[in-house]
Amino acid sequence: MDLNQEKIDLYISLLLKWNRVHKLTNYTDEKAIKDNILDSVYPVKYLNKNIKTVLDIGSGAGFPAIFLALAMPEVSFTLLEPLGKKFSFLNIVKLNLKLDNLRVLKSRVEELESEHFDLITSRAVTDTKSLIKLSKNLIDENTSLLLYKGENESDLDIPCQMINENGRFYIILEGKECLKY
Repeated sequence: MDLNQEKIDLYISLLLKWNRVHKLTNYTDEKAIKDNILDSVYPVKYLNKNIKTVLDIGSGAGFPAIFLALAMPEVSFTLLEPLGKKFSFLNIVKLNLKLDNLRVLKSRVEELESEHFDLITSRAVTDTKSLIKLSKNLIDENTSLLLYKGENESDLDIPCQMINENGRFYIILEGKECLKY
């Protein structure tokens, strides 16, 4: 996987500029932002190679979706962000980085009409069970979920693949299992 360094540098510049005024994220220095970029793309190697559509719930400042979109330019991404200032920032990033495989919607997941996605991602939005309930109308037996968690959700009673890397847990769930929940 080869991320475009020019686009990464431009994103960092945009985030540092916008963050000073709009407080989009707690990441205020270049090293922290780069660490989060690496965190965003780390699980790509574990994903199904046939993914064509991705929904990112609560996209915030763009982690992980912006960098997944850079890493997988052939995949169509939909970013959901209900907060106006973050929605605006994501659109600025989309335009400046020329991410034609990206659309940004100002919406909450429970407001989104039923649509099929091959993969649903989320980072730091809510607990796994609540997220599944909120996005139930978007999950089918062919959907996978990739959730970025700060700690192991050992109370999760759904079969999943759990990857631990440097204190970050990446949880991969299959839609057919989520539908049972």
